[in-house]
Amino acid sequence: MNWNQALKDYSHYLRLERGLADNSIKNYILDVEKLVGFLNSSNINETPISIHKDTVQHFIYEIAKIVNPRSQARIISGLKSFFNYLVFEDYRTDNPLDLIESPKIGRKLPDTLSEIEINQLIDAIDLSKTEGTRNKAMIETLYGCGLRVSELIGLKISDLFFDEDFIKVTGKGNKQRFVPISDINKKYISIYKNEVRVHVNIQKESLDILFLNRRGKQLTRAMVFTIVKNLAEKIGLKKNISPHTFRHSFATHLLENGADLRAIQQMLGHESITTTEVYMHVDRTHLAEVMNKYHPRK
Repeated sequence: MNWNQALKDYSHYLRLERGLADNSIKNYILDVEKLVGFLNSSNINETPISIHKDTVQHFIYEIAKIVNPRSQARIISGLKSFFNYLVFEDYRTDNPLDLIESPKIGRKLPDTLSEIEINQLIDAIDLSKTEGTRNKAMIETLYGCGLRVSELIGLKISDLFFDEDFIKVTGKGNKQRFVPISDINKKYISIYKNEVRVHVNIQKESLDILFLNRRGKQLTRAMVFTIVKNLAEKIGLKKNISPHTFRHSFATHLLENGADLRAIQQMLGHESITTTEVYMHVDRTHLAEVMNKYHPRK
């Protein structure tokens, strides 16, 4: 088995067996391709089945010189997954990364925006421009429903269940969930959909896509990032924000206002509660308030 065949089979496994999204699969494959690039540049002729743990250790040592600990940990995790797949499929009897430890890194707390900052960003949207109404509806949806940027640009008109106060969201691995939507969020989506979108020359493949660019096609992730960055510059915001910051802010503000962590987990579409628990560390003053309010020996 050569590396190309192994990566092709691994990609199919990630898609079909683990149900991962294309972006996640691309990242897993990229981790292995970094190892393959090292082997080629070092003239090391070892296959996925024959590669020795010392070779992998040498690669990790070299990669540690050029990437930060977080990236190094990500690569090690990706390679462990790849070789676990080979063991699972009986191509190997061992994982050459079993004894390789990831660098110790602190859990990175997500950046968040205050309610005032979110209002400032929304107020900075120029509604005199054609795309202004769309952008306002998008920002309201990012923050109001806690969506990932990929979920936002993939949102369809047929996913809007406004009478029931929900939208259907397609998340990672094509897993679907229903997320509550507020009246104010429904209002701005409806204004865009009924007063602006109807005047766009919509391409056939995007007829059901909610948020469109000027050419009537689905927006790209990069375009949404640009919109957010431009708004941050416009109000002089010093924080380094992205569309994902609105998702973090959504979760943090819900927690601060007393929402149940498992309810937040469901709305965010996290498979594990431990992923959601990172928000418990964002505002420790809130945890103290909960303790003082609910503990019997306060």
